[in-house]
Amino acid sequence: MTDHGYDSLFRPGLFAGQRAIVTGGGSGIGRCIAHELAALGAHVCVTGRKAEKVQGVAAEIAEDGGSATAHAFDIRDEDAVKPAVAAMLEGGPIRYLVNNAGGQFPSPLQHISRRGFEAVVSTNLTGGFLVARELFNQSLEKTGGAIVNITADFWDGMPVMGHSGAARAGMDNLTKTMAVEWARAGVRVNSVAPGWVASSGMDQYDPSFSRAMVPEMKRHVPLKRLATEAEISAPVVFLLSDAAAFITGAGLRVDGGASQGRPIFPLEDAGHVTRYQGFHRYVPPKAVQEIDQKGKDTP
Repeated sequence: MTDHGYDSLFRPGLFAGQRAIVTGGGSGIGRCIAHELAALGAHVCVTGRKAEKVQGVAAEIAEDGGSATAHAFDIRDEDAVKPAVAAMLEGGPIRYLVNNAGGQFPSPLQHISRRGFEAVVSTNLTGGFLVARELFNQSLEKTGGAIVNITADFWDGMPVMGHSGAARAGMDNLTKTMAVEWARAGVRVNSVAPGWVASSGMDQYDPSFSRAMVPEMKRHVPLKRLATEAEISAPVVFLLSDAAAFITGAGLRVDGGASQGRPIFPLEDAGHVTRYQGFHRYVPPKAVQEIDQKGKDTP
């Protein structure tokens, strides 16, 4: 066991007796969300492409006293999604879905091949649609529930991440359509758009890229820091909960104000800024650890 469990701001037992799916739950933000939902009483189906990663998170949750199962499949493969959702439903109805799975690689548009572009769109848009559609058809249409789709700060384009920006913008629009079409079944659908997060996802990029970008990211955020994984998980939990029972089709920006700023308006240093870190198993990405070791402020 760890020294202490997830320090959630929500009441204990909020999701007791409920079941949830978290895609891309084997690392980063998805892992954090899976842990918080489990700490609040939900049985969490942790999904991802790599069995060892999702099995590892399910084992962590069990060690902390929660309930979870691991399900390895590719959300981009329709023939894999259908039976995977059916298998997860064998344990009982599932009323909550967090479409968190995603991935991309940095590249200027002129160097992205069609195959690379379509792979990112498939991961960040088509896969989320397939999982949501199957869960709706197989369960949510009969039980009602809530879906949260994870997008990104795509509002003014995503230079060097154009494929991901296009996919995330598509998911934002798809969220609105799902919210209207599925309201008849009592299914609410919202999205959360994280800004820059000090998450293990940073470790997927070239180390020199991450080391160079982290200080620049911080400089362009009005709150002058990066988010913690727990600060993304908390609004997801809120939107899944009954406290958000009259919220659907909404997109919540969780970016420290970064999407509101303009280069022409210089940002001053921020004071009295709070930080929430409830995830007891959080490990900073390597780029952030290196910056900390050099004596600079934590992003």
